[in-house]
Amino acid sequence: MTTGFFHDEMTLWHVGQMHAGVLPVGGWVQPPNAGTLAESPDSKRRLVSLMEVSGLMRQMDLRTAPPATEAQLRRVHTAEYLHRLQTVSDQGGGHVGVQASLGAGGYDIARLSAGLSIAAVDAVVRGELANAYALSRPPGHHCLPDGGMGFCLLANIAIAVEAAIAAHGLQRVAILDWDVHHGNGTEAIFYHRPDVFTISLHQDNCFPPGSGAASARGDGAGAGFNLNIPLLPGGGDAAYADAFRLLVGPALRRYRPELIIVASGFDANSFDPLARMMLHSESYRWMMRQTLDLAAELCGGRVVVVHEGGYSESYVPFCGHAALEELAGHRTAVEDPILDFVRAQQPPEAATALQRRLLTEQRDGLGLD
Repeated sequence: MTTGFFHDEMTLWHVGQMHAGVLPVGGWVQPPNAGTLAESPDSKRRLVSLMEVSGLMRQMDLRTAPPATEAQLRRVHTAEYLHRLQTVSDQGGGHVGVQASLGAGGYDIARLSAGLSIAAVDAVVRGELANAYALSRPPGHHCLPDGGMGFCLLANIAIAVEAAIAAHGLQRVAILDWDVHHGNGTEAIFYHRPDVFTISLHQDNCFPPGSGAASARGDGAGAGFNLNIPLLPGGGDAAYADAFRLLVGPALRRYRPELIIVASGFDANSFDPLARMMLHSESYRWMMRQTLDLAAELCGGRVVVVHEGGYSESYVPFCGHAALEELAGHRTAVEDPILDFVRAQQPPEAATALQRRLLTEQRDGLGLD
């Protein structure tokens, strides 16, 4: 078996309402290289390009997928929201939530984005692939059942989880979200359920404001099955290493999932314009390695990674490439040209010690070993 890479060029044509020159974007009019939003296609396109020129793509099973069906979408989203999303798309574009917009044809592209996630999860659960990466765009982890948010139009991972539960009867799925922003949409969708354990590592009080508190643990039947790990800004490598050691690993071992899905944002990197967490490419390689080791221990290695945020056009490709090398078990000749600089900017020991103390207190409060 090999690593699957699920991608479709059409997802890179999604854009907020705008024009290419004097032509309205949509149909056969491709958006310009850089849109008016931070969530432009360029960081993803450059990641794919780097994979192709490095030879990494040749080590993977490259696939596309059909769009998510209406029935699959309705397992997560309300009929009213889906109708509104399609109407806005058909009318040429507009806004469907806080910082969530689309251009003409955006609804169909969002369905394709969700479809890539569905297909990636299905192929891994069926044992057809060892693991998989879905380059889904637009992203999904902020999207709520009844509205878009934060560049997200459909809840890609939640839709894929519901499809896998329906098709394969999964009873324990873990979603590990290392996007720098809180995965509030995913949290809201599964907050009252024990069959999906949601974990979010994020910069404290970044986006959405006031979201992602450690005290939010789930409710009703889902009590204890949501874990937020807010991290102090600027925490760097040490914060994520401590978070994995003290909280992520013990929590996953307690839950014993049948499948781990990673919401992989690369916006915790040092050059991201929307956050300040100071990670570098080797940070993402390390987190992928830890996740793969946990999956090998707990669920037969079944890991699916779904792309979320990451807004540094030049640096996201190096972060994503390192993570994908680890996922595929293949190193190329690619070197991060600024790795030494970022490593030199890591926080002082005093800041690291404070973050570690906070994480240790959170672990002790949860009774994790």
